[in-house]
Formats: sequence, structure tokens, C-alpha cells
Amino acid sequence: MPKLAPKTSKPVRGVNQLRIIGGEYRRRILPFPDGEGLRPTPDRVRETLFNWLGQELYGQSCLDLFAGSGALGFEAASRGASRVVMVEMARPALAALQSNRALLQVNAVEIVAAEALAWLARSSEQFDVVFLDPPFASDLLPKALVAIAPRLKPEGCVYIETADWPELTGWEVLRQGKAGVVHYGLLQPLASAA
Repeated sequence: MPKLAPKTSKPVRGVNQLRIIGGEYRRRILPFPDGEGLRPTPDRVRETLFNWLGQELYGQSCLDLFAGSGALGFEAASRGASRVVMVEMARPALAALQSNRALLQVNAVEIVAAEALAWLARSSEQFDVVFLDPPFASDLLPKALVAIAPRLKPEGCVYIETADWPELTGWEVLRQGKAGVVHYGLLQPLASAA
């Protein structure tokens, strides 16, 4: 009689998971693919961020400019954001975002297949909260910060996540923290730069 392979609880190769930590979809597990530079915001950092934002985002519009796994955008939708635009250009990540939106049956999320900075240059929409978490190995964060201020509503804020804290000319740091190699913070444009 042939031996049966032992059952294993290891994740499928190339498939990762993230957990929504608050709101309507709390505890829901979402799969996302492997990808260069793709690393969801850790649970502890997300919890800190949404504590800073006041836990609930009812009626607010959010932009997840480098959506990747969708951790920040889906978390915002779970916490009541009325609109969440997720911009992503990597096809595997894009397919996972679309699949996870269908899985959660969340209508507030719009997924856009585009290069982030090109989409931002074409858009005139303004947002209450913008999440900027580009691949750490890129130079996209400083470029995105230059372009994002006009896309913020009055009193709007930007969350950034990076390996190296950038030059923040024209921005006020409202809150900041560090977890391992990840620096993160909540910013608003200075009045003179707005």
C-alpha cells in the first residue's frame, strides 16, 4: 500500500496571506502573490496607523497609490471609507486585488490598472487620506510626495512607509514610528506649500 503524503498547513508556494485587522471585514484572510518589492504593511503598523486616523474612516475617500497586496486599501474600506481607489500595475497583484474585492463584495473599492505616477498626473480627484507605500528599492516616494499635495482635500493627510526617511520639504510630520527596518509616518502639507 502506497504511503500517503502527510497533511501540511504550509501555505501554497507563491501565495501569501494578510489579515484585515479592524472594521466590517475584521479577521478576513486575503491571499496575495509573491512579487518583487511586494510586502504588506505589518499588522502592528496598520493598527498604529488606524489609531492615528481615528479607527473609522466613515465617509472619507482614500487613495492607495501603490496598492500591492491591498492591505491598506482593504483595511480602509473595512473601516467605513466611502471610496477607496487602489492603483497597481503588476498583473499578478492586480488580479489578486480584483479577486479579493469580489471575495469581500466591497463596492467602495475601485481598482485601477496603471503606473502610479502616470495615473496621478492624469487624475484631478482629491482624497482625505492617501497611502504611499512604494517598493523600498525604488525612488518613487519622493516623486509621489511632490505630486500628491494637490490631490489632498483640505485637512487631508498622507501616510508614508519607507526603508529610509525621505527629505520632507513642504510637509509637516504629524506622527511617525519605526518597526524593524520600516519607517512610517502621517504627514500634512505645510500651509505655505498647499
